[in-house]
Amino acid sequence: MNRNLTFLVASIAAVSTLTACNSSNKQLTKLTLTGSSTVAPLASEMAKRFEAKHPGVRIDVQTGGSSRGIADAESGVADIGMVSRSLKPNETQKLQAFAIARDGISPIVNAKNPVNKLTNQQIVAIYQGKINNWQQVGGKDAPITVINKAEGRSTLELFLSYFKLENSQIKASVVIGDNQQGIKTVAGNPNAIAYVSIGAAESELKEGTPIKLLPINGVEANTKTVQNSTFPLSRPLMLVTKPAPSGLAKEFLDFAQSQQVYDLVESQNFVPLTPKVAQTRN
Repeated sequence: MNRNLTFLVASIAAVSTLTACNSSNKQLTKLTLTGSSTVAPLASEMAKRFEAKHPGVRIDVQTGGSSRGIADAESGVADIGMVSRSLKPNETQKLQAFAIARDGISPIVNAKNPVNKLTNQQIVAIYQGKINNWQQVGGKDAPITVINKAEGRSTLELFLSYFKLENSQIKASVVIGDNQQGIKTVAGNPNAIAYVSIGAAESELKEGTPIKLLPINGVEANTKTVQNSTFPLSRPLMLVTKPAPSGLAKEFLDFAQSQQVYDLVESQNFVPLTPKVAQTRN
């Protein structure tokens, strides 16, 4: 082999090696998470701490609802999907699920609303439009502004399932996407009612947002009752992947289920899982 040919072969090998390294580095330094707006704030905080421990790694967190998290993980658009409910039987055949915390769903009203509790029957009647004035449930003479969640949101699915409602039966005044929209709308409207993540609502209460959570079946809506399993409407917060996780994805999932992030879970008023429960596949 003459010197020129030797140099050419060596150059090609070097370029190939460099390309492979770049490709490998790209796979190892970037993760995309999409899905549940309930999980997203927690996932973002976990991502920041993970990035600080792994210089050069970037984790992109995008919201859009649990349905997006399922679809994006299944199609490969996202490395990891975020889902705020248990997987359905058909989904467990396609996806791997990893619980990272637990949360509840509660009705909320404006802090100025004198109504402090509603029966399940009253909540159903309000969402069906059969009760449309707060005076009918012990409040002021004022029309009720009913806030519902958009389709594709697990909070909607669980609310409908618990109260045995069909979405077509709901007479909504406003349809919102994420928890923050629901909380902001109720805080700004003394006649509004919505249902949102308990963790998200409690975080806003600490910031002085004028809302209050209503009990369900006489059980107070807070992190403590979710933690002791007495609150009747709760759900796991999950991360999901299509293939069995490996490399950077597995590192992040292990981190998200570890005690290294329990303080982040608690700071957002979610319930941490014990290591034994967290490793249980849904």
